[in-house]
Amino acid sequence: MESARTIRLLVIVDALLVAILAVLAIVFVVNGAGAGRTPDGASAGPSASSAPTSSSSATSTEPVTFASPTGNISCTMSVDGVTCSIASYTYAPPVVAGCAETTGHVLVLNPDGVAFDCESGPPPAVAGEDVPVLEYGQSTSVGDYSCRSATDGVQCTDGSGTGFRLARASWTELPA
Repeated sequence: MESARTIRLLVIVDALLVAILAVLAIVFVVNGAGAGRTPDGASAGPSASSAPTSSSSATSTEPVTFASPTGNISCTMSVDGVTCSIASYTYAPPVVAGCAETTGHVLVLNPDGVAFDCESGPPPAVAGEDVPVLEYGQSTSVGDYSCRSATDGVQCTDGSGTGFRLARASWTELPA
């Protein structure tokens, strides 16, 4: 009699485990985890409108946001230009005419050329996990602007080659 009771208990536990597995499978499929999503429903990769491309040959007109692999540098690109922020740097902060605030964290490339912004408030933080990463060796383009991530920093230029290279230790205006 004791063995019959044990067998019934094992059958019930097995039935519950199969039911739980079936429910999880349904949730997994309904949430699209099999189509580029993680089991929690979050996108496993960046969205098409903010995803950096792996090749500079693909040019978009949609705004793109990306971060360096360390997250120290993050940039936003549009057809109007590029703005990059650096959370931590060791170079001497540049002088911005008429600026009594902080400089050195925000660098802009647009039709007027390259310039640091005069910043008020706290410095930018390291990019969050929600910002798509432009891996070392990858590049992305929006309109006439292209940016490339490398181990020595992020380089952004316009179609004429005007731009900048930004890294923790230094920044350089291009063409140099």
